[in-house]
Amino acid sequence: MSDKLVIFDTTLRDGEQSPGASMTRDEKLRIARQLERLKVDVIEAGFAASSNGDFEAIKAIANTIKDSTVCSLSRANDRDITLAADALQGASRARIHTFIATSPVHMEKKLRMTPEQVLEQAKQSVRFARNRVADIEFSAEDAYRSEEDFLCRVIEAVINEGATTINVPDTVGYAIPELYGNFIKTLRERVPNSDKAIWSVHCHNDLGMAVANSLAGVKIGGARQIECTINGLGERAGNCSLEEVVMAMRTRRDYFDLDVRVDATQILAASRMVSQTTGFVVQPNKAIVGANAFAHASGIHQDGIMKARDTYEIMRAEDVGWSANKIIMGKLSGRNAFKQRLQELGVQMDSEAEVNLAFAKFKELADRKSEIFDEDILALVSEENIAQSHDQYGFVSLAQHSETGELPQATVVMTIGGHEVTGTANGNGPVDASLKAIEVHVKSGSEMVLYSVNAISGSTESQGEVTVRLQHSGRVVNGVGADPDIVVASAKAYLNALNKLQSQTNRVAAQG
Repeated sequence: MSDKLVIFDTTLRDGEQSPGASMTRDEKLRIARQLERLKVDVIEAGFAASSNGDFEAIKAIANTIKDSTVCSLSRANDRDITLAADALQGASRARIHTFIATSPVHMEKKLRMTPEQVLEQAKQSVRFARNRVADIEFSAEDAYRSEEDFLCRVIEAVINEGATTINVPDTVGYAIPELYGNFIKTLRERVPNSDKAIWSVHCHNDLGMAVANSLAGVKIGGARQIECTINGLGERAGNCSLEEVVMAMRTRRDYFDLDVRVDATQILAASRMVSQTTGFVVQPNKAIVGANAFAHASGIHQDGIMKARDTYEIMRAEDVGWSANKIIMGKLSGRNAFKQRLQELGVQMDSEAEVNLAFAKFKELADRKSEIFDEDILALVSEENIAQSHDQYGFVSLAQHSETGELPQATVVMTIGGHEVTGTANGNGPVDASLKAIEVHVKSGSEMVLYSVNAISGSTESQGEVTVRLQHSGRVVNGVGADPDIVVASAKAYLNALNKLQSQTNRVAAQG
């Protein structure tokens, strides 16, 4: 067995299946660049057959990323595989990840196929994919609830057809660490040609054990690839968290004895970029990347830390990127310093015009806020209107009046299709009034299912980052806005969500 653990990041594919977490091509490309800086081994860039937007995003990532393998998911059929291969044509290293369900409940109720039909389809898909690329990953969807004898037959067959990685997912988060680890071990022992492929684990967090199950799959089962996402992003309760498995491997090298290529100092930057792009806020007590991950409130703990850090800390905050986030920018900072900081944060602009626009917004913010944090810069460049002037709705200005005992009122100036309009409305509070003022002209008919506010940095001068989740006609989208004024941030987030609802992207569901 190899002493190297492959880190397979699926933030841009499985992570994007979180309700409202869909990303634009430019957002995906920005995150992919950060994942390359993070030195993940494989970037699953999307599901090429799901939509034209995903196809174009995968194509852009494949043409840009040079230091990581770029992967596209595909169902086990010729059309999906062809689209995946076409999207990956420009990649320095390409992988097709094809899957089909193997559990009795999935085969009978979802696929409506017999086990023999599934076996034949799996073989044909891997054989067809090998004609396009050399690196083929095969996933048996809902493998953990599959019948062991049948699963062994499928895995042996697809390895014979040329699959180079075998993924055994716990699609519904049902596994228990010891049982899952032994399940992988048993499969590897029973499949005659198991040594011809790398074995992979892909665990969901429905019972809160995705990381534990993945680590058990490696230590007990002998798997040498973990599929994970930044911040554990993913549908339902999420996926295995990249930052947690990487730091577990590094901190307990004495136990796992495996090499991981990931540059851990880039973890925090990746976490913040994903959070601010998708609108999924990282909880303060989240391991590794939460705001309190290295905070000590107990007097006994504080005393110990001051005497010797290793009394209570098993990792150094700077090892995962916390030390890089110092205040270094302000109103006197020039364009070159701003551009350099963007590069250090892993943000690349497509043109000088975009850099100029971002810098203008930075200077505008610096006039209102004396200290600019890295989080502020990431929030600033994440705003849709920097790269997407073609949005249907745009924010211009907002005025609101709120006084105890009186009904708050807001007036919002916005653009619709490039034309400026003004809306005025009353509401239960200034935020409610502002959003109703937007709806005076938009009349979207959407339902708000989430509204949350997060302070980007830790002072009263901090920008507020607002996430708005809207639902309309079965579609769910997240909108994100940031501004020192929470009411303005709310209006920006609402308009951002409305723009996403305007996008008529029809996506095909992938595996769970």
